[in-house]
Parts: sequence; C-alpha cells; structure tokens
Amino acid sequence: NVAPAIVRQGFIPSAPVDPDVAFSIDTLELYRVIKGRNPRESTQAYVRSLCDLHEVPFEIHLTRQFSIAFDIYLQIRAKVDQLVHVALRRDSPNWRLKHVCPACMYKLKDEPSLKFALLYTIDGNDSLKRVFKRSNNINADGPTESSELPTLLKVRTDRYIDRATVNKWANAQLDRALTAEDIAANPCAARWKNMKEDITKKMWSVFDETGIFLAVCRHGFSLLVVDMVKSGELSKYPLAIIERMLHVFGKNLGTGYDIGCKFNTTIANTRLGALAVQLEHACLVGAFHGHSHRRLCQIDHLSTYVEGLGTEDLEGCERKFSQTNDLAIPTRHASIFHRQQHIDLYLEYLDEFEVYPNLVTFLYNNYRQALQIISDGVPSLRIAMAHLKITDTAVFKTWLEEERVYLKSLESEPVEETTQMEYWKALVRMQDNGYVSFLVNPTWINTTSNASSASAARIAGSKVRHAQENYDRSCQLVQDIERRLEINTRWTSADDEWQKAGRLVAKRTYQRTLDKLEGLLVARILEMDRYSVRQHVAKALQSRAAAIRAALDLYNKAARALRPPARALTWEEVSKTSFLKDLDLLRDTRQDVSKRPWAKPAARAAMDDYFKLCRAYEEIERLNVEIKRVATYLRDEDRYLSACEKLLQEQHPALALQVGIHHRIRGRCNDIHRKKLRAMAALEGFNGSIDPGESVDIGPGESASIPAPIVPPALLSGAAAVNVEVHDSDLKDNGDDSDDNEDIGRADDDALQAELYDDEPGDIQPIEDDLDLDTLIVAGLNDVA
Repeated sequence: NVAPAIVRQGFIPSAPVDPDVAFSIDTLELYRVIKGRNPRESTQAYVRSLCDLHEVPFEIHLTRQFSIAFDIYLQIRAKVDQLVHVALRRDSPNWRLKHVCPACMYKLKDEPSLKFALLYTIDGNDSLKRVFKRSNNINADGPTESSELPTLLKVRTDRYIDRATVNKWANAQLDRALTAEDIAANPCAARWKNMKEDITKKMWSVFDETGIFLAVCRHGFSLLVVDMVKSGELSKYPLAIIERMLHVFGKNLGTGYDIGCKFNTTIANTRLGALAVQLEHACLVGAFHGHSHRRLCQIDHLSTYVEGLGTEDLEGCERKFSQTNDLAIPTRHASIFHRQQHIDLYLEYLDEFEVYPNLVTFLYNNYRQALQIISDGVPSLRIAMAHLKITDTAVFKTWLEEERVYLKSLESEPVEETTQMEYWKALVRMQDNGYVSFLVNPTWINTTSNASSASAARIAGSKVRHAQENYDRSCQLVQDIERRLEINTRWTSADDEWQKAGRLVAKRTYQRTLDKLEGLLVARILEMDRYSVRQHVAKALQSRAAAIRAALDLYNKAARALRPPARALTWEEVSKTSFLKDLDLLRDTRQDVSKRPWAKPAARAAMDDYFKLCRAYEEIERLNVEIKRVATYLRDEDRYLSACEKLLQEQHPALALQVGIHHRIRGRCNDIHRKKLRAMAALEGFNGSIDPGESVDIGPGESASIPAPIVPPALLSGAAAVNVEVHDSDLKDNGDDSDDNEDIGRADDDALQAELYDDEPGDIQPIEDDLDLDTLIVAGLNDVA
C-alpha cells in the first residue's frame, strides 16, 4: 500500500488503496484560495488547468478524484483549527458567534452605553437553490425519494443552524395567508409577497434547498445561516436565528429586516414573544426597503426616525448577497454536503480576508460620512428654521408625532359614509336600468310585440325580463339600505344628500387610483432591488414605467373630478424613490392637509434634515465606542496569541506552530488597521480616542485574559493509532520556509486504511466518527514534537 508514502511526500491520494492519482497539498490549498476569491471557479475547470500544466489529457474521472482529495484536505484543516481552538481555550459553544466582530462584541469597561448593544440584519435570498435529484422509483403513497447516496460527511461549522432546530418553529398559523385583521393591524402587510402564502409552491418542488436565510452584523461579518427548504421565506427561518441571537447576546438587540414591522407581530405570537419583550428586542426596517412601506410604518420603524440607530442602513444582507450570488453556479447541482461546504467556506473566507481587513476602513468611512452630514446639515437646517420662523428643534419631533396621529386617523372610513356611498351607487344603478326606460317609453313594448320574427320577439322579451329582474334586485338593495339609514324619503339627484354622497364616491375613486399608483411604485422599488445584480434591468423597469404612467393618468383624471380638485402629480415627482413617503398625505379628502405646518414641502425637508443630523450625531457616538474596542482588541489579541505561541513552544512545538499560523492570518492587517486609526484621529471633528482601553471579558480564552494555553488531551494521550507524515505547511499553507521540509510523522499502512477509509477498495467512504480523523491529525502533530 503506497498511500501513506504518498501522504509523507505532501500529497493527498484520491483513494485509500492503490491510488492512481494524488494531488499536492499546495495544489489543494491554491484551489481553496481561488474559490475564496472567485467562487464561480468550478472544480472541473481547475482540474482541466492542472492537466494542461502537466501536459496530460483531461478525463472526467479526474474531477471526482480531485473532489475527494479536496474534501479530505478541508476536513484536515477543520480538525487542525479545532485543536488550535482547544489549545487557546476557545472551544466553548458559540465562541465564534460571540467573538466574530471586535467592533460589535469586544466590550470595554466604562464605555458609554448604546441603545442597541448589537445591530444586525437578516434576510432571505433564493439564488442558492439546489436541484432535487429524484429517484427513478416513484412512490405514489409518499414523498418522492432522492437519488443521492447517503453520506457521513458533515460541514464542521457553528455558522449553520441545522434543519431540525429550524423546524421547531414550523407553524402553519405563522405562515398562513394574510387576513383582513392582519392588514388592518399592519398596513404594510399586503405589500410583501414573502409575508403571504407562496402561490408558486409547484416551482419549489424542483428544488430541495431553495435558498439561504442569513444574518450579518452591521460591519458585514456573517453570524448565522440557515437553508430554506422547499419554500420561500417562512417565519421559521428568522425565528430560529433570532432565538439563537437572543440566547447568546441577550438585551437590546436591533434586527433589520425588510418586513421588520410585520415580524414584530409574528414574534409576539410565538413562545419567543415574552423573551423578546424582556430583552427589549427591536425589529427595524432597512433604509432601502423602508421606502416601500406605508408612511405610518416608516415613522415607527424606518432607520431615519429610530433613535440610537445612527446612519446604519440595515441593508447588510443585500451587500452580502451580491457576493454569495456567485455561488449559484457551483451549488445548483451539488450534493447537500458540498453545497453547504461551498457556502460555509466562502462565508468564512469573506470574514477572514475581506470583512476583517476592511473593518477599520468601514469605521473610517462612516465617521467621515457622519462628519460630512453634520458639516453640510447644520447650516442648511439653520437657514430652513429661520425661513420657517422656528426657534426650537423640539418642534420637529412634535410634528412627527402629529403626523403619526393624523395618519392613524385615516386608517378606516366612517361606517355611515360607507353606507351612504353604497346607497348612492344603488340608486344610480336602479335609474340606469333598462327597465326604467321601458316604463317611461311604452312604445318599446309595441316595437317588441310587432317583431318581424318569432326569434327577434323572444330576444326582445328576454331583454325586458332581464331588465325587470335587475331592477327588482336594485330596488331590494335600495330598500334594505334605506331601512339601515332610516331614510323615509328616497333621494333624488336634486337633494343635498345625493350630491354629498356623489362627492364621497368620487373621493373613493380618487383614493383607489392613488392606491393603484402606490402599488406600482412599490413594485418598481422591489424590482430595482431584485434586478440590481441580475440582467434585464432596463427592460423590466421600462415595462413597469409604462404601467406607472397609465396609473398616473388615471389618478390625475380622478383628482380633477374632485371638488375642489386634488393636486395633480407629474412623472418627475413619482419617479423619485422618496416620493412614496408623502403619498399618504394625499389620501385625506375630508380636510385640507396642506394647511398643517408639517405638511408643507419646506417644513418636511427641514424635518428630514433634522432627523438625519440626529442620526449622524448618534453614529459618531457609536463609532467612538467601536473604534476604541477595535484598538483595544488589536493590542490584546496580539499579546494573547504571541504569549500562547511562546508557552506552547516547549510543550508541543507542532501545536505552537499552528497557533503561530493562526496569529499571522489574523494579525497580517494589524499595521494597516493602526495606520487607518491614526488617520481617523486626524479627521477634523474627530472627538473619540484611539488609545486602547480595558476589556470587560477576562475569562479563559479571552484576548484580555492571562495566557494559559493547554495541549488538547488527544495530543497527550499517545493513543494515536495512525501516524502519517504531515508537514506543517500541509496542515495550513503558511508560507513559512523554516520547517517545511521536516518529516513530522510516519503512517502505518494498515492503520491509515482502517482509520480513515473503509477496507473495501473503490469509492472512498470517509468514516463518520470524528475520532478517526482526529487520530490522523494527532499522530502527525505528536511526531513533530
């Protein structure tokens, strides 16, 4: 058996017994890095490139063999990472989740308290669907079986929430079709298709996983992810994420969600409701999606008006999806395991090599943006207040509250007015009925009786009978409404009541055309979001624009029919995204809202400027806290890892080397971070501090704790039955030439075959038990010492 000898030379074989092909660890590591930078890179394309380099013809089985070797390589890396975390005392449950973002989670002593201890965004995306591979065996009595072979491989990550945990929140009542009560309680409910029962369930039958539901912090670090299975965005996915977040982080969490307004009600109706209230959890609406919500909803949930939110737009998931969409091609026909492996590997790579290196740049850009808003906004607001003769900024909050009360009063029509409109329409229908014309003009009956043919007579008679039946029904409806309204004398067109009811009907027509226009504008915004990273943008928006123009014409026609006429709208007005927030002010036709001070365009612009300034000052307050956290983390983490590496040198050199590699990966950008922090401190208007503080967390494994690394018991047991020669660079390609060529272990042929693979030749079958792979890694690390 030559497999152990191949491993000792720095290659991973594609089969446990008599392998024909092996791949160098450098080759596998290069593919891992390429996948991190270009997730669209396919395994077959990479293998073809290798064949070209080695001047050998490509054969399809090489792709499968490379995939097997790559899976083994990733499993080895995962086990090494696990050993490093144990050594650093960082293997407790949810450790990664609690420490993934220094700016959000590295809390310091004596720092100012923030209204939202942690801000994060959740949302679903359907790009990463996976085709369900059906079995040829059709089961008429049960669900269709999958043709995929069962696998014992599992993605080693705490980023994924498993299906069983998610399904604990499955509840048909939470995802039922919206009722009238739902819409009355939440005016935005009917606008969002992911809040309704999905009408396109048949499409989901083609796929198993139909996308992912993701949580990211405001700085872009991925927190949690779940697979959406044979469905759209059901409530169970965000509920599973929020449950985990509440139990891990506790109080004062702010969650951004495109339907955050509705989801507050959903949480309250579950067993999570009491805990969410106790921990003061808040569901908010992102800045982009918020423009599609009703104005009343915006006042309560939109980021512009939420105190303590700063300038955070709560649209981090959209930016993350613009990156993960590149995984759609390699995951569409992958296995369950390989799809999750692709997603987790890419999210981990983004966190380590994209988000963390740009963390201080994020803080710097936000700080500069907030200072710019203040620099431009203060003079502008001062001029606007002078123009409006306002001396106290408190009036803007008063206006916002008055607007909330006003819009709340418009949610339903008075019952009496509604009944009067029904009565007026019933009278009009009765008068327009053909039978009335027959009664007034009896010559029509003579014409009918003298018809030239029997067929024409029957047709004419049917018309008379139908007209009489319709007239009778109209009379019955009129009489019924007269009894309800206690009307003793039937209205005529000359009566004041008739004319008043006619005006009410015209107003209702006006409001419905306004609703139609608003719905199309909302759909346009949603399509802009959907197509922002896809093709056919221009065609889709052009088609939508034609419908909006037609609805705009109907609205203006209805507006002119009112007495007095309502304000006409232009295409330039409605084409602006921000226009939606003012549409609700056009709904009230019972009073002239333009006379209210907060409804005037100049006053509303000043009010927006004021709240933007409030959020900018809040952003600087939050950034001052986050900047000091990051500065402290850089110092503490560097000290802790350096000390742990030094302490492990004598106890276990191989493990110390892996800790050093971990240290260099995380610390390679520290100098750039510190340089950016100094540049931030030099900004005009900066009032924070880049001096490190003191962390509140000093427990085992914390960056600010006393370094006390341990050698995992498995490395000290001496029970490693498998010894395999593994170079330090084989476990992680660190670019260090110091000990790369040193043999660090010998593998016994029979042990390698028995522990890592099945005894049967042919297809590779990795053993499920983690101890087998542990034994392989432990053996290699022990031999280094």
